[in-house]
Amino acid sequence: MAVSGGPDSLAMLLLAHGSMPRTFEAATVDHGLRPEAAAEAAHVAQICAEMGVPHQIFRVNVAAGNVQDEARNARYAALAAWATDRNLAAIATAHHAEDQAETMVMRLNRGSGLSGLTGIRQQTIVPGSHIPLLRPLLGWRRQELAEVVEGAGIAPVHDPSNLDMRFDRVKMRQHLARAEWIDPLALAASARHLADAEDALAWAVTQEWGRCVRQEGATWRYSPAAPRAIRLRVVTQILEQMGGNPRGSAVARLVDALESGEGGPLAGALARVDNQDWVFVPEPGRTQR
Repeated sequence: MAVSGGPDSLAMLLLAHGSMPRTFEAATVDHGLRPEAAAEAAHVAQICAEMGVPHQIFRVNVAAGNVQDEARNARYAALAAWATDRNLAAIATAHHAEDQAETMVMRLNRGSGLSGLTGIRQQTIVPGSHIPLLRPLLGWRRQELAEVVEGAGIAPVHDPSNLDMRFDRVKMRQHLARAEWIDPLALAASARHLADAEDALAWAVTQEWGRCVRQEGATWRYSPAAPRAIRLRVVTQILEQMGGNPRGSAVARLVDALESGEGGPLAGALARVDNQDWVFVPEPGRTQR
């Protein structure tokens, strides 16, 4: 269980301790980005000690670049290594309904497709590992979690970066807080419905791949038989198999061209139409990975 000391993760700690004591461990990651972080981690350690919850602190180095993204990468890497070392079954984080709402609206604003609009999955995999990642609080509101902590008489820590308007998520949080007509729980429910649709689409892509895609040496042939949404994904997977990393909008333009009997280059591959097949070959001078 990842516990930063904020009200959300402390509420998760308290709820887990009350419902399934002695079945989990906790960890706090100190990213070294604020001088207060070490004391905050020690505060969590003390709370866990009083509860009898095993706890570890991990200090990580955050690479240069997007601070929030790099901190997240370092945090998950540390947590995955900890879970593996301790033979833990899964890692749980304290994402809640408002986090889900923020994620969905931010992705809507970027024009995300179905995959992006599924938002924060209730269960997935820790990036770069095979460790299950659980988000048990997506059905809870932020205020409800704060009340759990307040009711226990525990003082949470407050990360000032959560109020830093330089970050897009913080800006979205402020906008949503003022939009009383938006119900985060309803958005979380929509995300679950979209996740179900995403799973169905992924299954359909697997079926289409097995029936309609074949590899002939360095050449890939695809005889499309499914609707466009599935074709887009199959073409993306072919290009990835050929060593490319195509963007969704570029794949959509290539599929437009193929559907009109044309083709073109993308992500190190050349695509063309051959009767009913879409044919993909490496661009001259390129080899598959």
